[in-house]
Amino acid sequence: MNLPELGAFLRTRRDRVRPAELGLPQGPRRRVPGLRREEVAHLAGLSVDYYTELERGSTKSNARPSAQTLAALARALDLTGDERDHLFHLAEQPVPRPAHRAPAHARPALLGLLDRLSDTPARVITDLHVTLAENDLAKALLGASPGHHGPTAGFVYRWFTDPRARGIHPPEDHSRHSRVFVSDLQAVAARRGRDTEVTRTVAVLRRRSPEFAALWDDHDVAVRRADRKRIVHPVLGLVELDCHALLSEDGRQRLLWFTAPPDGPGAGQLALLSALAAGRRDVPEGAALRDPAEDGAGATG
Repeated sequence: MNLPELGAFLRTRRDRVRPAELGLPQGPRRRVPGLRREEVAHLAGLSVDYYTELERGSTKSNARPSAQTLAALARALDLTGDERDHLFHLAEQPVPRPAHRAPAHARPALLGLLDRLSDTPARVITDLHVTLAENDLAKALLGASPGHHGPTAGFVYRWFTDPRARGIHPPEDHSRHSRVFVSDLQAVAARRGRDTEVTRTVAVLRRRSPEFAALWDDHDVAVRRADRKRIVHPVLGLVELDCHALLSEDGRQRLLWFTAPPDGPGAGQLALLSALAAGRRDVPEGAALRDPAEDGAGATG
């Protein structure tokens, strides 16, 4: 454990916090612009002597700060997420995982990029492939997304539970897509840790799909960042496009967009797709087979 660096970091963070920001009186006798050591100790529920030893980087005590102590210090010093993680790293403690909740809205940065992609199909999805936002070209190419939310609304869930969802791709491509979906989900499960939403989704899919269960037991892992897809469109026929993915910093959301390969007819097909989108001729995507008994187990909101 790097005690001197840990102490220096705590000291600089203490000096940065203004007492008024925490509702503490300035007082005419305050000599420092930031917090006093005893104030940090009080806010974190620690003894002044113990906090002083930490800040000095003292080696008198071999006791490493616990995760609870570090979390209390992070709150007392009003650390940012990056600063809190740095504090845990300096103390050689595992960085706590954030509580995962299904995002209801696309990240502003990804939405800003989506708004700029007016001439190519694009959508923002979660790491469980639930669509959060999409442009008209994506609707015209892939069909309107289902109206419900939760893991059962994700395309990866429908892929293994609803045969109609697979109609968007040629049958000879189905096994490859299945492997890609499961490999990607393995990475999601590892990144999220013991997250209820993912563990329930995996449990339901293992129970409902022997194909999924067999692929899951292979333990192949690969985050999907780019792929070439063949899409069966009711008007354009077989459309071959490159699919690109930009992941958010935490991997929870992705911006997907489609471009035409230089060696195929995709550019002309995308031009025709723009005409379809302008005419509002959305193609319904395969709806999920709703199983009330399973929906409750899979959807965590």
